[in-house]
Amino acid sequence: MPNIFNNVDLDKIAKTVDAGKKDRPTLRKPVILHGEWLLDSAEGYQFRTEMSYEKGKQMIEIDSPSFMGGNGNRLGPMAYCVTGIASCFVSTFASIAAIMNVKLTKLTVDTECMVNFAKTFDVADEPIMEGLKLQVDAQSENTDRSKLEKILEMAQERCPAIYSMTHVIKVQAKLK
Repeated sequence: MPNIFNNVDLDKIAKTVDAGKKDRPTLRKPVILHGEWLLDSAEGYQFRTEMSYEKGKQMIEIDSPSFMGGNGNRLGPMAYCVTGIASCFVSTFASIAAIMNVKLTKLTVDTECMVNFAKTFDVADEPIMEGLKLQVDAQSENTDRSKLEKILEMAQERCPAIYSMTHVIKVQAKLK
């Protein structure tokens, strides 16, 4: 029977950690996609990609909001970005709590990110991301608030999405 805690399979995590300690490159996992910008507006959205995951594939359709020249028919790119950050953060939080044997009775996140499009539209050279607020409601019957605050701090340090936003990530963009 798997050791599931906070909807996190601790046996799978232990196996991953053990393998990573023996062979660190096994901890490096690629995220690869091929996306297409649709040049004809007949589809009603602007971008699509089919992404693979362990047990299948999923088509993702994205449309810019109307103020960005899209139709607003699908979630926009920044909505996916912020959703990814929030889900990555609570996933990291839940995993750390499970590893620390903290049984959560509730875990929600309210996320707010102010995006300034002044630079995008060449109006002003101002930061595009003006900040990200993650309001986490974590409750547990078997631990106190100070331990939950420690888990929150650890999640901020270990979350791949938060790391990507707070550290310089090398970006290479080139024409084929």
